[in-house]
Amino acid sequence: MKGKQSILIALLGILFFASCEHKEPIVEVNKKFVLSDTMRKLIQLDTVQDCNIADQLSLSGVVAFNDNKVVKVFPRTSGQVIEAKVSLGDKVTKGQVLAVIHSADVAGNYNDLASANADVSIAKRQMDNVASLYKSGISSEKEYNEAKQNYDKAIAARNKVQSVISINGGGKANEGGQYVVTAPIDGYIVEKKVSAGAFIRPDMGDNLFTISDLKNVWVYANVYEADISKIKEGYTVKVLPLSYPDKVFSGKVDRISQVLDPQSKAMKVRINIDNADMLLKPDMFTKVVVSNQEGARALCLSSSAVVQQDGKNFVVVYVNDSDIKVAQIDLLKTVDNKTYIKSGLYVGDKLVSKNQILIFNQLTTE
Repeated sequence: MKGKQSILIALLGILFFASCEHKEPIVEVNKKFVLSDTMRKLIQLDTVQDCNIADQLSLSGVVAFNDNKVVKVFPRTSGQVIEAKVSLGDKVTKGQVLAVIHSADVAGNYNDLASANADVSIAKRQMDNVASLYKSGISSEKEYNEAKQNYDKAIAARNKVQSVISINGGGKANEGGQYVVTAPIDGYIVEKKVSAGAFIRPDMGDNLFTISDLKNVWVYANVYEADISKIKEGYTVKVLPLSYPDKVFSGKVDRISQVLDPQSKAMKVRINIDNADMLLKPDMFTKVVVSNQEGARALCLSSSAVVQQDGKNFVVVYVNDSDIKVAQIDLLKTVDNKTYIKSGLYVGDKLVSKNQILIFNQLTTE
């Protein structure tokens, strides 16, 4: 009887241990993370790539006119400014009057024109008289030719005076000696050097106004000797004006000076920037960030995929909805929205780059 009891106890023990071994895998399966359909719609995936390492150079810059889109307006002749019709910063259209100038030279030109017209009338009358006498046989052919030449000379002299008047304003000038200065292009008054009452001397040689459309501007930046090798024509540039910290303007390096400034020991580079919104103004200070893509290669991923914890960097690697894991990475550098790494991943690995912190917490707390 005791032997049967011992066998029964032994069988119960075997069944007990067998049942315990069967339950452990079921507990692990229940704990395994599986991405739900709802969460799948909330995440975003990014792929690890082999990229050129971008290098950035930060410079100080200043906005300037695009000289190819600037027109300087000069006076046609000396005189006194009667009226200046525009102010600095005004928008003007082609043909708009900028200033009215009273000029003794213009008045003298109109007096010369009056005399020239009188000479033409006299010469015409004399030529007609001689022509009539020549047809009647009273005057000779030589006298007729001389009268005709005198008439042609009078016409040429009048044309010369009219040309001078045309240069000095043409139909926009009058016999009182006033002429107007007009805008040759559409744009903005970015420089004004004249005001009402000012005298324009013959030897002045300076412009009255400068007009620019400002839809395209240049930004000049200083590059010091140690950084000259890091910048070339065609490099992509981001311009961040101090006046608009939240605005970023994109452009390219389109010219590099071949000489250094003797004072600052810096080389100037020029960046061409589209300014359709007219936010950039000449003489504004800016930060210039130059990107160089010609460096070595490394694995890169979206910076938004990186999770930082306890001074270490991690990513959530996605294979499928039931195969997701956390991997630690060794960062090389971060430029803009790209992170370059030394190790921890392979080309083609898929990473969760949106709401990955929720999955990361779930995986690391289990």
